[in-house]
Amino acid sequence: MQAWQVHENGEPREVMRLAEVETPTPGEGQVLLRVRAANVNFPDALLCRGQYQIRPPLPFTPGVEICGETEDGRRVIANPALPYGGFAEYALADARALLPAPEALDDAEAAALHIGYQTGWFGLHRRAHLEAGETLLVHAAAGGVGSAAVQLGKAAGARVIGVVGGADKAAVARELGCDVVVDRRTEDVVAAVKEATGGKGADVIYDPVGGDAYAQSARLVAFEGRIVVVGFASGTIPSPALNHALVKNYAILGLHWGLYNTKNPKLVLRCHEELTGLAARGAIKPLVSERVPLAGAADAVQRVADGVTTGRIAVLPQNGDTA
Repeated sequence: MQAWQVHENGEPREVMRLAEVETPTPGEGQVLLRVRAANVNFPDALLCRGQYQIRPPLPFTPGVEICGETEDGRRVIANPALPYGGFAEYALADARALLPAPEALDDAEAAALHIGYQTGWFGLHRRAHLEAGETLLVHAAAGGVGSAAVQLGKAAGARVIGVVGGADKAAVARELGCDVVVDRRTEDVVAAVKEATGGKGADVIYDPVGGDAYAQSARLVAFEGRIVVVGFASGTIPSPALNHALVKNYAILGLHWGLYNTKNPKLVLRCHEELTGLAARGAIKPLVSERVPLAGAADAVQRVADGVTTGRIAVLPQNGDTA
């Protein structure tokens, strides 16, 4: 089969190599899946760089989120078992963790439903307890993680403010349903959000960026507000001033979604059922901005790493259809 492999750590475009390799053999409790679509995530870039919390042995195949097909023809969503990741014609996965792909979504959309939307659901509902009528601020609102949070926030009845970088991403954020869009490249984020909220600030802030975005969050969080920290796409991990959290009476909530797979897997299944229902009603629909053939995977991962994409890029290993 064909698979992308990483033999040394570095930038995705430089270290990912497409090769002909042996189809992997499932271990105990694993299943072999034919990859129908693999979604590109920022962790794929971190894996290539050797900066992710999980470091599979070299060489490995990146690709942490797929829509696959079992030997008996079932369409499923899975997180591949590294080192046999999703940017290949076949991948391995934990048989117990397979989730049915929603009928309302095609392969690319189904592949994009899992990590970003599970993270959004756990962050907004399990951790921050977002309520209808509250104001939700989403950093990087046009990206893969941010776009999911925007849709989930709107589905929950929140007023959503999206922060983006650039006019093209601002247009995407508006199409996603943001009530207010702030372009950090041309506007003062703090001033714009304060104006949009009458000086109150945001009740819940969803931050996959870190760095300057977190500094803005601390200034913009409302009384009894909640900042949900889900990642550091900026490359800078902030050091929160806890005295500031005390004085302003807000909460800083960390979210590592992957822990639920081992700590409380029943919640992951419950979340998937909620997401499937929302997809069936049309309340959420993953934004797949590009569909590329397997040969385009390395370039796609690099562009996600560089922060120049919107929504999700889906890699389609079984055919060259990029429609």
